[in-house]
This record gives sequence, structure tokens and C-alpha cells, in this order.
Amino acid sequence: MTHSHLEQIASQLESENSRDRMLALASLRGVSAADAVPLIKKVLDDENLQIRSMAVFALGIKPTEECYPILIRLLENDPDYGIRADAAGALGYLADPRALEPLSRAFYEDTDWLVRFSAAVSLGNLKDHRAYDVLVQALDSHEIVVQQAAIAALGEIKAVEAVEKILRFAQSEDWLVRQRLAEALGHLPSPKSVSALKFLEKDGHPHVSESARISLQRLSEQTETAE
Repeated sequence: MTHSHLEQIASQLESENSRDRMLALASLRGVSAADAVPLIKKVLDDENLQIRSMAVFALGIKPTEECYPILIRLLENDPDYGIRADAAGALGYLADPRALEPLSRAFYEDTDWLVRFSAAVSLGNLKDHRAYDVLVQALDSHEIVVQQAAIAALGEIKAVEAVEKILRFAQSEDWLVRQRLAEALGHLPSPKSVSALKFLEKDGHPHVSESARISLQRLSEQTETAE
């Protein structure tokens, strides 16, 4: 990326036209993290919420030493719940183990379900087993999407001991919950997982039955490799 091109993007990010600023942010896709982050910071407090959201997300996929503390500050202090949720999601992309505690705190303390949902998803992305207690509690959420995120995340952290706790969702009325369960069980090798997946393979929704079939195949391959 040439210096002149970076200057052009920097200039575009200061345009009064929000569409120009949005296009400039999008054009950072091919820019190195070291060059992109100073430019992303220009619009972190943009008056346009969509641009702010894009900027926060960009910090998760252009990691430098600066990104983590900025995202933590946004997660903990931003008045807009959408930005806090974006910050939680971006922390999952960073996959920094330090994020375990602030994401757990956000799940327990934030009053907005979207932030709790993003925190649960990102705790799965960290693939850190210490998130187990938070995710098991998330299974009891009143929001179905938070339950979905918790089921998926328990699979991501390979919490085999959670199998019994998530099997209660095998007959959920929400097919997405059943699909997340089928996908998660593919990461949790146990006889109960196999039994549940054979049940879900007969599910009336094609996405659920297909996910169960794929998970059964994955578990079968893992067993063969172990032998």
C-alpha cells in the first residue's frame, strides 16, 4: 500500500459525506494492521453510528497492541449498546485470552441482551475452558439467541461435561437452537452426544438433520483417528 494511497484514505475519512467515510473504511481491507489502525481511530467517535460500528469491527480484524485496550474501553464505557456489542464481538476476533474476564463481566452485568449475546459468542471464540461457568449460566437466558450462542460456545471450548446440560434443547421449538446443538455435539465426543445426534439426524428441519449428520461423521472420524 503506497503512502499516497494511505493519505487519500485518510483524507476521505475526514469527508463530510458519510458515504465517503464508509467507503474509505471499507478500502482498509487490504491495508496492513499497523497502517490501518491509526486510520480506523479517526472514525471511532464518528457521528454516524454505522461508521462507528464498522470501525469497531475493523479493530477486531486488524490487530495491533492498541486494539485490545480500545475495545475494552468501548465494551465497558460506551453509552450505545450496539457499540458495546460490536466491541464484544471484535474482542472475539482478536482471540486475546485477556478478554475472558471483561467479556464474562459484560455477560453478567450488561443490561442489554445484544451485548450479552456478543459476549457469549466471543467467549466461544476464545476457546478458553475457563468460560464454562458463564456459558452454562447463559443456557438459562430468557433470550433464545443467547441460548443459541451459549450452546455453540460450549462446543467451541470443547466442554464435554456440558453435554447433559445442553441435551435439554434437543426438542426445542426453535430449529436454530436444535441446529446449534447438533453442531456443538460434533465437538463433544461422548456416547450421549452420538445418541442425541442420531435423534437429531431424523429432525424434520433439513438444516438440523444435515448438521447432525456432519457432526456424527466428525465424531466417527475422531474415533477412528484415536484408534
